[in-house]
Amino acid sequence: VDEIGQSSNIKSKTTKKNVQSAIEVIIQRLKLFPTPPPKGLVMFVGMIPRGGPGTEKMETYVFEPPETVQTYIYHCDSQFFIEPLKQIIEYKEVYGAVVLDRKEATIATVRGKRIDIVKTLTSGVPGKHKAGGQSQRRFDRVIELAAHEFLKRIGRYVDEAYLPLKDELKGVLIGGPGHTKNDFVEGDYLHYEIKDKIINIVDTSYTGDFGIREVLDESADTLEEMDIMKEKKYMRKFLTGLISESGLSSYGENEVRQNLQMGAVETLLISENLKTNRQTYQCPACQTLDVITTKQHQKAPEKQCPKCGELMKIIKTEETAEELIGLAEEVNSAVEVISIETEEGTQLDKAFGGIAALLRYKVK
Repeated sequence: VDEIGQSSNIKSKTTKKNVQSAIEVIIQRLKLFPTPPPKGLVMFVGMIPRGGPGTEKMETYVFEPPETVQTYIYHCDSQFFIEPLKQIIEYKEVYGAVVLDRKEATIATVRGKRIDIVKTLTSGVPGKHKAGGQSQRRFDRVIELAAHEFLKRIGRYVDEAYLPLKDELKGVLIGGPGHTKNDFVEGDYLHYEIKDKIINIVDTSYTGDFGIREVLDESADTLEEMDIMKEKKYMRKFLTGLISESGLSSYGENEVRQNLQMGAVETLLISENLKTNRQTYQCPACQTLDVITTKQHQKAPEKQCPKCGELMKIIKTEETAEELIGLAEEVNSAVEVISIETEEGTQLDKAFGGIAALLRYKVK
């Protein structure tokens, strides 16, 4: 295996041993899969510290991802590389993208950076005819009828692709060279629920895969503006709740956690800039547990057991955001990650500790 050969170049003996042990575990686990699962396979293997130096323990996580993995990645680092999985999980909202002209059309769905081509159609619409007189007019009518039928066919396939996704479909982008795309949008070719979701119409140089990417590139500002406006809406609702007598806004880690545990949170608001961990300590003598919040990338403090005075050990480290999101999922609370690109998002981060909530009911 090439990876084993590469690992022999690692200078640190301890690191080299850990990496080679992890690769051996991966090889053994792969032997359990004669054929890859339908959606691919994800494997995280590594030595995870339980406390200070010397407390490392080999841990292995093997699972089939929720959606198809489209790339092969071998990544050796001091922490697990989860970016491809985050892209799958984070982008639950879907955009539709359609590019068309009189000759062809391409229909795609877009989830984050992932583009899936749903359907490619060709028209068979005849080109220009050089005859004159009655023959020319008859041929023009044939061309227009064929173009109309092609737009009807595109609309039918767009409806079939997007109507099952209408609840998660955030918007539809339409593009293409020439005026055909405008005829398609302005005509009666789409189901009204899909037509209402059109958010941008773009002139492109291409159809096909290149055209889809061109539509997305040209619509970047529109998509970003939609996300920002959505964040602003949530933050304004939160701020209004703070200054009104409704009592339907909450902020601060402890208060929001308590409201989550009560099932009172409708929407959890988390700043993308929240960088704290939850450290769970356990006393080796009397098994007493204690949990504190610490800043990430800072060494967790030592703690003495409040009951017997014994030095406690860290048995679990979890990002605060992940812990709160987990609590939200348990009680069916929505979660919104708020960027710091807006004044409201910066306010959540700086003034409210990066954690806030919109409540289902007033908590006394």
